[in-house]
This record gives sequence, C-alpha cells and structure tokens, in this order.
Amino acid sequence: METVELKVEMVGIHEKRLRKCLSKIKGIEKVEVEVSSQKVVVTGYAHKNKILKALRRGGLKADFWSAQNEILLNAYASGSFGRINNFSFF
Repeated sequence: METVELKVEMVGIHEKRLRKCLSKIKGIEKVEVEVSSQKVVVTGYAHKNKILKALRRGGLKADFWSAQNEILLNAYASGSFGRINNFSFF
C-alpha cells in the first residue's frame, strides 16, 4: 500500500468535487483532506501519477506535496510569514 501526499488548491472548490475525481480511480482505499493546509493524503494501491492526472483532469490545481510546502505552512502558522522589518534610512 502506498501513501501519496498532494497539495491541492482549495479556493472555491468543495471537498465533494475532489472526492468525485478520486472515486473514479481503482485501488484508492482512503482519502484524507486538510482544507486549512490544502493537503490531501491518498492511501491505496493506485499509482501516484495516475492520482495527480485525475485531479488535474477534474480541473483542480494539484501537485505533489514537498518539504517546501511544509516549511511555508509552518512559517505561516507561526506568524513569521509576511512580517515586515522596520528600517531607518536616515
């Protein structure tokens, strides 16, 4: 059994649409959706490229989850993302 982690842009879509795209693939046993972090974890016997292709065909912006996504998520959650430093030029 294989676990595939994906980053799926969840702006304006519903979880139902995502699950419908994945329901057409044989071998998927479990789908976990974390809307706040835009992370989808698929467990089963389906090949990871087939899962990604099905999501993209369904009109969803998807890519494999990377370590960079985890770093950005942690930075955003801690509040250090987007912090502006004050500099004095005079």
